[in-house]
Amino acid sequence: MKKAERVALGFRAESARNRGAAHSVYVVLLHDPSRGGRWGLYVGQTSRDPDWRFDQHKTGYKASGAVRRYGVRLLPELVSHLNPMHGWESLELEAALAEAFRDAGIAWIEGGH
Repeated sequence: MKKAERVALGFRAESARNRGAAHSVYVVLLHDPSRGGRWGLYVGQTSRDPDWRFDQHKTGYKASGAVRRYGVRLLPELVSHLNPMHGWESLELEAALAEAFRDAGIAWIEGGH
C-alpha cells in the first residue's frame, strides 16, 4: 500500500477545488481470497460522491465486476488531494493513475479506462 500511496501523492489536479469542479477520481481496494489472497486496486472517476459510487458498484448498478465481487473499501487517502476537479481532468487522471500503479509494479489493477 505504501507504493500506491507514493504514486498517488505524486499527482496533482490543475482544476482541484476550482469553481465548477464536480468530478472525482477514486480508488477501491480489491481482495480475492480464492486466488492466493491477492490484493489489487480499481481506479475510477465519477461525477457523484465516491462513497455513493462505490455502493452502486457493490449493488451491481453500472458496476465493475471486479469491484462488485472483490471490492473491500475506498482508499480516499490516495486521492483526496485531487478532488473535486473538472470532468475532463478526472478522465485523464483516472487513466494516468491506473497506468502509474501498473508501472510501479502493482500487479492487479482494474479500471482506469
